[in-house]
Amino acid sequence: MELLAFGKTGWGDELLIATLMTIAVSITAMLIGFLFALIFTPLKLSKNKFLNLIGNSYTTVIRGVPELLVIYLLFFGGSGAVMFVASMFGYNEYIEINAFITGSVAIGIISGAYSTEVFRGAIQSIDKGQFEASQVLGLKKFVYFFRVILPQMLRLAIPNLSNIWQITLKDTSLISVTGLVEIMRQSYIAAGSTRDPLFFYSFAALLYLLLTYLSMKLINRLEIKYSRGF
Repeated sequence: MELLAFGKTGWGDELLIATLMTIAVSITAMLIGFLFALIFTPLKLSKNKFLNLIGNSYTTVIRGVPELLVIYLLFFGGSGAVMFVASMFGYNEYIEINAFITGSVAIGIISGAYSTEVFRGAIQSIDKGQFEASQVLGLKKFVYFFRVILPQMLRLAIPNLSNIWQITLKDTSLISVTGLVEIMRQSYIAAGSTRDPLFFYSFAALLYLLLTYLSMKLINRLEIKYSRGF
């Protein structure tokens, strides 16, 4: 257990910071994913063929390619794209995108594709009478969506969103390729330094299991809250 001590003699403090970084990336990515889902879910449900094509293209492409490839494309291509835009305004210096931003956005794009499908399915599962009643009452779209549709959608979506959260949490291990020090990257560094990979990779697995367990406890509470009356 000396290897997990805090201070200069162990790796406990480094692993703690790496765990907090994993949580921060996961939450940020999930929020970005929700933003993408709120944008693309209406497109998926739109009767306009062009808008529907955009929504379907996003979910099909992102879900059809490996997560690591999305991270590589954003990590190596993101700086180039930003530099290209900056050059149009006369700035020709090298621009490097922060690894935290790159990782969070990349995983957010991935989780957003799955969240879009979850939201689409949840909305389509709501009784059509709810929509008709809202229109008869003369409620504005903004009001009836947030007061009538959204609460029912969350009740139906939370079980599947819990799976997406678990995937997002584990996908943070992939962004170690960007140099961001999260659980997997820190375990790799510690294993290389101490030449005890089995211990640190096993401990990393325990950390992921702990985060997963605590997450499920919280999600179960949310599911109970939004399922009251059913």
